[in-house]
Amino acid sequence: QAQAVTGRDSNRAPTGASTMSNAIGMDAVKAGGISETGRPAIVVQDGTIEALKWLGVVLMTLDHINKYFFNETLPGIFELGRLTMPIFGFVLAYNLARPGCLAKGVYGRTMKRMALYGLLATPFYIILGAGQLAFGWFPLNIMAMLFVATASLYLVELGGRRAILAAEVVFLLGGILGEFWWIGQAVVMTAWWYFRSGRHIALVSVIVATALLFVINRNFYAVFSIVLLVGAQYANVRIPRLKNIFYAYYTLHLAVLCGIHKIYY
Repeated sequence: QAQAVTGRDSNRAPTGASTMSNAIGMDAVKAGGISETGRPAIVVQDGTIEALKWLGVVLMTLDHINKYFFNETLPGIFELGRLTMPIFGFVLAYNLARPGCLAKGVYGRTMKRMALYGLLATPFYIILGAGQLAFGWFPLNIMAMLFVATASLYLVELGGRRAILAAEVVFLLGGILGEFWWIGQAVVMTAWWYFRSGRHIALVSVIVATALLFVINRNFYAVFSIVLLVGAQYANVRIPRLKNIFYAYYTLHLAVLCGIHKIYY
């Protein structure tokens, strides 16, 4: 039962660009990180992570209904929807920051799920995004961005100059593929750094990365997700885990919305 957006586990260091990779990588080994304690420096209860995931699912669904059926006119829904990407990014980051993630092959399984469900969701994503996507399909859906972020973190976990360089290449080249671009990746990777090290500089980096979503959202509502990031470690929500629910739901809800849109619009 180890995986990313829905899973659990992890082992050693993150990056995106040169200095960031070295800083994050070193912190994973030091600063109260995983090699000293056997667990991430920031600990969040499993039920709380599950609650965050469900909150993200609800907000995503409302946001997509508002976008595809009401032209983003429903009061308050657009603003709440800006929390969705950071929430999913935080959940993914935490689950990749768990002990043993690299050794247990969690990265590989997570990327396979993202590739599979992202591919299955693509036709519905393209139909719903008609007129809004460049070339009719670009950028790819959020699964592509999460896939690239996971791949970059996997390479950082491997360690060594070649792996770090490869992580930087994946981050830079892969960032153009999916929704939220390089900024979305930065949110995931800095959150991973924070969970691993617990350092204030890592938290500041998450805040900055989240604030940079302004470039895409044209507002700073996403920054409010930081309250959930920090507050989650103090909560103890009891919710049973449903394996792979996010992946399956993402594809299914787009398919349903696509069907409804075709019938009534």
